[in-house]
Amino acid sequence: MESYIVSARKYRPVTFSSVVGQEAITQTLKNAVKSGHLAQAFLFCGPRGVGKTTCARILAKTINCQNLTPDFEACDECESCKAFNQSASFNIIELDAASNNSVEDIRHLVDQVRIPPQIGKYKVYIIDEVHMLSQAAFNAFLKTLEEPPAYAKFILATTEKNKIIPTILSRCQVFDFKRITIEDIVNHLQFVAKSENITAEPEALHVIAQKSDGAMRDALSLFDQMVSFSGTNLTYKNVIDNLNILDYDYFFKMVNYMLEGNTTDILLTINSIFDNGFEGQHFIIGMCKHLRSLLISKNPATLKLLQESDSLKKRYEEQAAQCSQQFLLNALNVFNKCDIDYRQSNNKHLLVEIALLNVAAIVDHEQKKKSDVAQSAASVPQAPKPTAPTRTATPQFKETASPNPSAASHVQEQSTPAESVTSQTTVTCEQPPATQKAAEPQKKASHAPRTSSTMIRISDIGKKKQDETVVNKDIQQRHNDFTIEEVKYEIDRYAESINKANSFLANLLEIATMEIRGNDVIEFHFANKVNEDTFKTDSSNIVKMLREKLANDNISVTTVIDETIVKSKAYTDTEKFAEMIENNPELKYLKNKLMLEAEF
Repeated sequence: MESYIVSARKYRPVTFSSVVGQEAITQTLKNAVKSGHLAQAFLFCGPRGVGKTTCARILAKTINCQNLTPDFEACDECESCKAFNQSASFNIIELDAASNNSVEDIRHLVDQVRIPPQIGKYKVYIIDEVHMLSQAAFNAFLKTLEEPPAYAKFILATTEKNKIIPTILSRCQVFDFKRITIEDIVNHLQFVAKSENITAEPEALHVIAQKSDGAMRDALSLFDQMVSFSGTNLTYKNVIDNLNILDYDYFFKMVNYMLEGNTTDILLTINSIFDNGFEGQHFIIGMCKHLRSLLISKNPATLKLLQESDSLKKRYEEQAAQCSQQFLLNALNVFNKCDIDYRQSNNKHLLVEIALLNVAAIVDHEQKKKSDVAQSAASVPQAPKPTAPTRTATPQFKETASPNPSAASHVQEQSTPAESVTSQTTVTCEQPPATQKAAEPQKKASHAPRTSSTMIRISDIGKKKQDETVVNKDIQQRHNDFTIEEVKYEIDRYAESINKANSFLANLLEIATMEIRGNDVIEFHFANKVNEDTFKTDSSNIVKMLREKLANDNISVTTVIDETIVKSKAYTDTEKFAEMIENNPELKYLKNKLMLEAEF
């Protein structure tokens, strides 16, 4: 039977160019080999499975190679390279600090450093998991690490850089390895699948890459596991079933149900998720990730942050177009709070259901507001367009053989403006011919300005009254009905917004009880006078906020001290402080006198 080699070992990089996802580090090491500026000690830090030990071995092999390639890679043909490939090199010593962490082990290592290499230029010591060394072992290693022989090189590798003492860090060149991106892992898995004659769906490889959390070794191990399960045809469904991963179809369906307000399907879907053995917090974390993906999919500039397959990116774009940005932000806040409260909850199933229903209620609330605004706009009558004032010709009287024409002119000049207007609107006068117009310029000049000025003022007054009527009708339309649940929701959001500026009032609003009385009056119940006075300091802002959010300008608030409320033991800092003031009123005087603020 042919011996089987796992993919993580079979496809382990042997040159700098074959290392995946660490281009900056490998290029730096190659340049150091090229220029001959090699440090005496290197420290490779980073998460598991990203190539720390692999790069240490490649560097040790390369600096001892007797015939470097033009690209400054190991030739794999010289005596040193062959000995290294056969794990028979005496110039490269690997030490596992997890099992050799005592002072005696380090002293034995220091004694070996004194012996120069027999073949090659350098003796390279690779110490893996160096953070496991004891304090005494670190101290015994300091002097040798600071002043080693010219032929000795040390490469230290660790996953926990914070546990390395500063005196060691200051003696090493530190290289921080990053997590490998999903795209790089998928590309490498496709290369391995092609080399092994395995057909793999891109979505299946993306799931494996996401599950590996940036570690190539983990990704290759999962790949081998899936090949053992599926054979030569690796499908997305097989990967989901075998790795017990929550399918992203659940999240797409759940968002659609929330947008539709379909509470029945929401409850049925989350129940099936729990029945399949998934943890509620696992679902909440996946839901937050899905909502974030939708948020960054709304803008083409941020779409590149989405590390998914092309077909999945298209699905995210389509669903993101159906979601408003405000909905996504509100939903993220709800699920983030649910994630925080999950561990402390006694009924975790109910907590997740409430979070889903709250998001669906947010959608219903936003749609209701939009509908009310549309109905209000439709019910407001459109103001008629103002028409230009009609110029009424000034009455022209025919000249008659009046015995006293000056008296007639005097009577006409003494008439009031109102009488002039009346005469214009009720009396039909004969228009003078063209010759007569030229003959009476003085009479026209004396009457036309007065008539025109009077008509403009009257039309402006009428238009102003008409505009005021439209505004008054619009104000009367802002009288929407509301429920106590909507009031509680807006009060909670307001409490979150002022939590940093006034945490005492924010905590008070979160625990307050309230009722709706007739004529749009919201009645707040408090257990003592201290809480009531604290609420009144910001009541005007609360009323303004409620009127705006609930689209009702008739909202008012009242406060009541309910002595029937059973006083329980104060558990929160806010309740303790209120109880202290109630028992000792001088404490409130001292707080106001010294202008102190309570911070919780």
